[in-house]
Amino acid sequence: MAITDWPEDQRPRERLINHGAHALSDPELLAVFLRVGVKGKSAVDLGRDMVGHFGSLNGLFSASLVDFSALNGLGPAKFAQLQAVLELAKRSLKEELQTGVTLSSPNAVKQYLQLLLGTRDYESFVVLFLDVKNRMIAMEELFRGTLTHTSVYPREVVKATLRHNAASVILAHNHPSGTPDPSSADHTLTQVLKQALALVDVRVLDHFIVAGQHVYSFAEQEQM
Repeated sequence: MAITDWPEDQRPRERLINHGAHALSDPELLAVFLRVGVKGKSAVDLGRDMVGHFGSLNGLFSASLVDFSALNGLGPAKFAQLQAVLELAKRSLKEELQTGVTLSSPNAVKQYLQLLLGTRDYESFVVLFLDVKNRMIAMEELFRGTLTHTSVYPREVVKATLRHNAASVILAHNHPSGTPDPSSADHTLTQVLKQALALVDVRVLDHFIVAGQHVYSFAEQEQM
C-alpha cells in the first residue's frame, strides 16, 4: 500500500509536521527523505531496507556510491542528496561552535564530531582550535592511521595551535571499529599533549573518542 493511502495521522511527513522529527523512527525519517518508494514497496519499506542492508545509520552514511546504488531504488541522485544533507548538518553545527557554544553546549561538539569522524573507516586525529571566548577558530585533521603517543607528534600539534593563535583546544579521534573506550595509549597521548601545550600556555579542554554513534569524553569522565 502506498503511503498516500495510509490514514493521514500515520504518514511520516504529516507525523513529522505535527509531532516533530524526534517522533519518527529511522525508516520513517528516511522515507521523508526518499519521498517515494519503489514498485511493491513504500518509502518506509525502502527506508527499513536501507537500515537493514547497511546495518546502521552510520553504515548508510559512510557507504560508497557503488554500495549505496546496489540497493534497489537508490542511485547517484539520492546519494548526492544524502551527502548534501550530511554536509549541511556538519556546517550548521560548525556555525554553532563558531559562535561560542563550545563549552555551554557540549552536545553540539559531540554531534559535530560524530558527523565528522563517525563514518570514517580509518583512524583520524583532529584538533578543534578555540579563541579566548571558546569560539571555534578552525578544525584540522593532523594525523591519520594507527594513532599512538609515538605517531601523534606533540610538536606538530603545538605548531598548528600557535599558527591559529588558539587559547585552548579540543582533541578528538575515532575508533573505526570497536568501542569508544580509551586505550592506555589514548590516556598517554592525552597527557603528553596536555603537557606540551601547557608549555605555550594553551589548555586542552577535552579529548573525545568517536566510535559510530557513541562518543567518549575524557572531561566528562574526569580524566583530563
